[in-house]
Amino acid sequence: MKPVVVIPSFNEAENIPKLVAALFALQVPNLEMLVVDDQSPDGTGEIVEQLTTCYTGRLRVLHRTGPRGLGLAYVDGFRLALADGADAIVQMDADFSHSPSDVPRFLSLLKEYEVIVGSRYVVGGHLDKDWGVGRVLLSAWANFYARSILRMKTLDVTAGFKCWRRSALEAIQLDRVRSNGYVFQVEMAYLCERLGLSVLEVPIYFEDRRIGQSKMSIPVKIEAAWRVWQVWLRHRRVRRLSLDR
Repeated sequence: MKPVVVIPSFNEAENIPKLVAALFALQVPNLEMLVVDDQSPDGTGEIVEQLTTCYTGRLRVLHRTGPRGLGLAYVDGFRLALADGADAIVQMDADFSHSPSDVPRFLSLLKEYEVIVGSRYVVGGHLDKDWGVGRVLLSAWANFYARSILRMKTLDVTAGFKCWRRSALEAIQLDRVRSNGYVFQVEMAYLCERLGLSVLEVPIYFEDRRIGQSKMSIPVKIEAAWRVWQVWLRHRRVRRLSLDR
């Protein structure tokens, strides 16, 4: 199996070297990393380029030059990973909100399921203890709101820590994914359910970022809320043509 970890980055110069080292320290066989950098002014992309000399053939950076955005970065990263022959694709944040130590567990579960979701809202999942009450309630409301509109079974529909079988991303057909902001996570989760993919939510501890500033502002969350309706309109009739897995 060839697993590739796809990590979008924007101004993560202080986090990315530590994250690269932590992932490769796991000693997962054949593990590769692809950092998708959105023209970071702090030089994140250039730092990754320098690191590639230490991890020849295992670390790559994709310098995006088009419009910035989380969804666009992930779609470009997924496409490149698939083109390079990845059998399993892990998506995760660059700020240590998602623990590298969970990656081997996700990959092992991919033998039985098509998509593994690192969930904050299944039994055993936890949010950072330093999150304020307002932030916790807003996160919970966002999930409830999206799940209610889209009538989804998945508990953590905004989860950004996932592991995909190659066949799952091929079934989704990345060309039909339109969301660019944080609603990208909702759109991907909704497509999983509409297509009948086998999804397993596993509990994770979601840590607050160690260094740097979060990109998840109140306006960003409000925009994501109304764009959930676009996701419903776009994909409400999607079906999987074949149930062969």
